[in-house]
Amino acid sequence: MRFQRPLVPGRLIRRYKRFLADVRLEDGTEVTAHCPNPGAMLGLTEPGLRVWLEPNDDPRRKLGFAWRLAELAGGHWAGVDAGLANRVVAEALAEGRVPALAGHDRVRPEVRYAARSRVDFLLSGAGQPDTYLEVKNVHLRREGDRAEFPDCVTARGARHMRDLAEMVAAGHRAAVLFLVQRTDCGRFGLAADLDPGYAEAARASAAAGVVFLCHATRIGPEGVTLAQALPVDLG
Repeated sequence: MRFQRPLVPGRLIRRYKRFLADVRLEDGTEVTAHCPNPGAMLGLTEPGLRVWLEPNDDPRRKLGFAWRLAELAGGHWAGVDAGLANRVVAEALAEGRVPALAGHDRVRPEVRYAARSRVDFLLSGAGQPDTYLEVKNVHLRREGDRAEFPDCVTARGARHMRDLAEMVAAGHRAAVLFLVQRTDCGRFGLAADLDPGYAEAARASAAAGVVFLCHATRIGPEGVTLAQALPVDLG
């Protein structure tokens, strides 16, 4: 998934009201950028962090920049835009680059299911059972190379776990794909201390037959793409 416009580097001044970030560009100009991430963004909001913004000239948008990337220690990167996760996965599914989900010939996004939910992707066809796929964006790392989800309480996320388990009980296949938008992680686990309810729901859905997957990403100023599978530990 390539960015539409060349990114502009700067230094983070502050992130506030969840969806706003003040940034000082390299020429000294201070701008307010859209922060497309509703999470706590632990470890990614320190003042002075080198960040990369995507400019836009759409008169319908209130802000002229959107925050896309953050530079990390050791030459690593983190993707800030939570909405990119679905686009990256959609591209990978279309190109057959998710081996655990191969074999379907139709991929539909945002399909209604369960009582009051939408699944990120419904995979069907080619003689395979329907697969309900939920995608979760991951950018939290606190210890070693372990990526974690979630970074704050998500009642909606816990509900999705229960909804997926219901699909398995109805005879379908269901899966969760955690997309790690950090290049300094080599494994995945649940942040049970931050949201015990989500961890409990995830483990229960796994016991019910929901498949848990995780993939790394390749990240740079040009774009974000799916990389190798990472081991998942729900313990």
